[in-house]
Amino acid sequence: MFPFARKNYFPSNLAENLPLSTPIDTLQFTVFDTETTGFNLAKEDRIIELGAVTIKGMEVIEQSAFQTYVNPNRQIPREITELTGIANEKVEKAPDAMQAIQKLTSLANQTSACYVGHYVTFDMHAVKYELKRHNLHWKSPKSIETLNLIGYIAPSYDMRDLEKYARDFGTRIYKRHSAIGDAMTTAYLFVELLQICRDRGINTWGDLLRIGEGA
Repeated sequence: MFPFARKNYFPSNLAENLPLSTPIDTLQFTVFDTETTGFNLAKEDRIIELGAVTIKGMEVIEQSAFQTYVNPNRQIPREITELTGIANEKVEKAPDAMQAIQKLTSLANQTSACYVGHYVTFDMHAVKYELKRHNLHWKSPKSIETLNLIGYIAPSYDMRDLEKYARDFGTRIYKRHSAIGDAMTTAYLFVELLQICRDRGINTWGDLLRIGEGA
């Protein structure tokens, strides 16, 4: 099913050898978010929803957005269902994590500079641990953390809630604790942050990596 499994890696499907001098307003990004059964990703917790959308030329391409529930092959805790609205019945016939991850990387299409998220380290780890269960490693995925950009722009901010930031920066807010909703909110927030960064002299891919790179 996965012809690259023999090499023990899963391709990030991002643009390769992107010049650091590339203007940020010409870049493509893949913004994504996950919902999971909990926070112990290295052990029992699994992805239950994945959502993503493309940014191209400093614009959110809404028609590129996708969402899928994911079958975690375990029960969803009641508190997670209460938070996300995702019950066991919604995921029992859903694709597995590998199928969802393939859809995410297909969206990157070897043209996105990196993956983007709010608390992106958590979402990247969610993907990496799902791949690890299949003895695969995610090959060199770059990511940008919106919190790092906010820290650069407004270092005095002490709250980390996505909805608060979206409201404070005047961007759109979609359904919370939904992978696609949070991905869309993050995408519009990220575009606004990029515009502010450009006004402060962050003009290239190299500049953006310097202030925004995630784990």
